Amino acid sequence: MRVLGIETSCDETAIAVVEDGRAVLSNTIASQVHLHERFGGVVPEVASRAHLENFNPLLELSLKEAGMTLGEIDGVAVTVGPGLVGALLVGIAAGKSLALALDLPFIGVNHLEGHIFANVLESGPIEEPYVAFLVSGGHTMLVHVPQAHAYEILGQTLDDAAGEAFDKVARFLGLGFPGGPALDELARKGDPNAVRFPRAVTQRRFDFSLSGLKTAVVRHVKAERATGRETPVQDLAASFQEAVVEVQVEKTISAAREMGVHTVALGGGVVANSRLRRLLAERAASEGLRLLVPSPELCTDNGAMIACAGHFRLMRGERTLLDVGASPGLALN
Repeated sequence: MRVLGIETSCDETAIAVVEDGRAVLSNTIASQVHLHERFGGVVPEVASRAHLENFNPLLELSLKEAGMTLGEIDGVAVTVGPGLVGALLVGIAAGKSLALALDLPFIGVNHLEGHIFANVLESGPIEEPYVAFLVSGGHTMLVHVPQAHAYEILGQTLDDAAGEAFDKVARFLGLGFPGGPALDELARKGDPNAVRFPRAVTQRRFDFSLSGLKTAVVRHVKAERATGRETPVQDLAASFQEAVVEVQVEKTISAAREMGVHTVALGGGVVANSRLRRLLAERAASEGLRLLVPSPELCTDNGAMIACAGHFRLMRGERTLLDVGASPGLALN
């Protein structure tokens, strides 16, 4: 089965063709970074308009790279949430139109499930039960997966998601947008022990909180400047990153241990962070856990992960009615 995957949940238009849930025949992405960088963040209306402009040329390119025509597609999978409502609607409308015109099975996919299934593209079906750690610009979440397509949320962010916090701190430090990659690169040259930033303690042990840490960075810099001192920016980046990653790794390993699983799967754009990948790999190895980490190009939003998740739901006989709408706050369950 060849599934066309469409992802427009935020600021990247992504279309892919995946065969039999594993073989990526094409995975094309039109980035909008240059449109949003001057605003220091994603502007929903700008993102929606860009999706409209990008969709048809990108669809043509994706089919060309896959070496096929629309008539050879067997199913359509589209992100229906969570995400920006206007951006989601562009992809949903396009996917419905294609499914209706070509008389193809249509499946709506949860964006978060897509990030989990990015691992399947490279490692094959994941044996349940396992724990997934999803960390992106909009979500920080620990999930127990007892069986296929069943999700139990163990904990999630109480305020800022990790990617959002990275971007805000990076912007404060003058690193531009998107800030995550720039901060990661700078942190490699810094001392992670230069400043001992706080590690948040939450009432529910697997929840996350980063607003206090973000504020601590701002206060530290302002206090230093008030006394005529200045912590090197690379040390600030490294210390902030260490405070974030240390908590993420500890909670992920603890969740896996408590749930009695042997596999941990990562997903989301922040998984591209080099320190998170390295430290979690070390801890997983010491605990005897199998760690699944997508390649950096499959961590960011992409159509292949949506096509993959859609394939397995279509193979179960699932179908989504064409009256489905966008669900910006769609839960993973």
